[in-house]
Amino acid sequence: MFNIVLVEPEIPANTGNISRTCAVTGAALHLIKPLGFDISDKHLKRAGLDYWQYLDIRVYENIDEFFLKNRGGRFFFCTTKAKKSYADIPYEDGDFFIFGKETKGLPEELLSENMDSCIRIPMLPTLRSLNLSNSVAIVIYEALRQTGFENMQMTGKLHNIKE
Repeated sequence: MFNIVLVEPEIPANTGNISRTCAVTGAALHLIKPLGFDISDKHLKRAGLDYWQYLDIRVYENIDEFFLKNRGGRFFFCTTKAKKSYADIPYEDGDFFIFGKETKGLPEELLSENMDSCIRIPMLPTLRSLNLSNSVAIVIYEALRQTGFENMQMTGKLHNIKE
């Protein structure tokens, strides 16, 4: 299982979309306070649809508590300030992908202390960033691809057509 970590997320709909992505991929969702919304927010719940029962969600009072409770993990810091592409890293089951808040990203002090573990999604140099929920989806699916989509349904079928 992979781990998606949101540090001080601000927009409930983004976190709701990310929770749905975590549910369908089997990733745990870690939320680090302060949150820009209440966890029972209707926009958050609506964006996650009826996937909440499938979600492994963990909430921390601050980033220090998160690192204390997840000591020994492999952490990747997702930021536009990184020099390495997310696609150039070999991922392993259990990795943590850490994303910052929508308006400011991750604290630069945290990034500078972990620059070797910072990854970015390539984009045009004239634009600031992707939407947070899109960024999470891109990174988690690359990690799943690399690990062979273990335990994922790989085929579909039509419902109204006999095969």
